[in-house]
Amino acid sequence: MYVSKRSVVLALAALFFALSAFPQAVVSSTNRADTLGEEAIGLPRESQTFAVTNFSNNSESLSAPAPASAPETREPQTLALDAQQSPILPKPENGAGVHPSKRLLVVKPPDFNKEIYYRNKLEFSLDAGWLPINIPFPLDIFVGDDYNTYPLKYTLVPIIASLRWHISGVGGPVVLRGNWDLTCSGSITAIPRGPESRYFAYIMGIRRNFVPRRSRVAPYFDVRLGFGNIDAKGPDGVPYTQGQDLTFTVNMGSGVRYNFSPRYSISAGLNFMHISNLDLSESNGKPNWGIRNYGINVYGPMVGVSMELRRHRRQGGQ
Repeated sequence: MYVSKRSVVLALAALFFALSAFPQAVVSSTNRADTLGEEAIGLPRESQTFAVTNFSNNSESLSAPAPASAPETREPQTLALDAQQSPILPKPENGAGVHPSKRLLVVKPPDFNKEIYYRNKLEFSLDAGWLPINIPFPLDIFVGDDYNTYPLKYTLVPIIASLRWHISGVGGPVVLRGNWDLTCSGSITAIPRGPESRYFAYIMGIRRNFVPRRSRVAPYFDVRLGFGNIDAKGPDGVPYTQGQDLTFTVNMGSGVRYNFSPRYSISAGLNFMHISNLDLSESNGKPNWGIRNYGINVYGPMVGVSMELRRHRRQGGQ
């Protein structure tokens, strides 16, 4: 009877120590799983299995003789649990031993200019210039005329309203990277210096936007051709003026564009403007026939603003 009571007491003591070790093992495994990351996610389940197995072994010890010392039994169990939960990770030397999936990937920042210059974008722009500098017509040397200016000087003040249709997305080599836009414009030109007073014209052309990566400033170059009407003073006998009302015009410009956002931008640059009638009013070598047309060739600064008319969802690759 005495032996039986002694066995029961020892069994209860072993059960008490096993139950006290069980929550400590679970808490320890949970804390270590948080610090070890992805490689330690499976450890709590293993520690729980270990603890449950340990509890079963202690339950079986109720019918078997207990160990001589309960602390001696608990200590190897705790050491075994720590050995399973604390794998030794070798320290990499000079990047060696690091798994490729653990290396940080360098991600380039997105190119926000692709949200500004994209295919089928439609813009409205308004430009105004001051063109007081008179020069010879650049193509005089190709058509056989004298490369010079005339005594009569002009100053033109064009105001140009345009619709810009971006016909391509951003592409091309690094230096020439950019897109094209097709421009349809109507202009009213005041003539503060010169015998004529006004000029109306319709012009069309194309612009190349040179778009750098992740910069709000983009250089451009454009060419526009058209026809118009001027109040010509040549038929009234004024020398060095325009020979008839119907004329043709060439506009060439270059500058930079600054984008505040995908919708709003401003521009500034130089613009050249030529007005003539292709010798339609001249005598063509016949004496006492027709009126000579001298033409106008001026250039100067021009500024403008642009606004996107509608928000068009840019498709991939455009």
